[in-house]
Amino acid sequence: MAVPKRRTSRANTRARRARWKAERPGLVTVTVDGRTVRVPRRLVRAYERGLLP
Repeated sequence: MAVPKRRTSRANTRARRARWKAERPGLVTVTVDGRTVRVPRRLVRAYERGLLP
């Protein structure tokens, strides 16, 4: 594991962390029981099986 040679300032640490952003999941249109729903791709099977409302 990498070990820093010296301590990083609080401002630098927070500036680095602030650049990270979560991405919105890509939505897919699914038709279940005549109803069209936009759901994340990883939940398509669960919607088709009726596990999610």
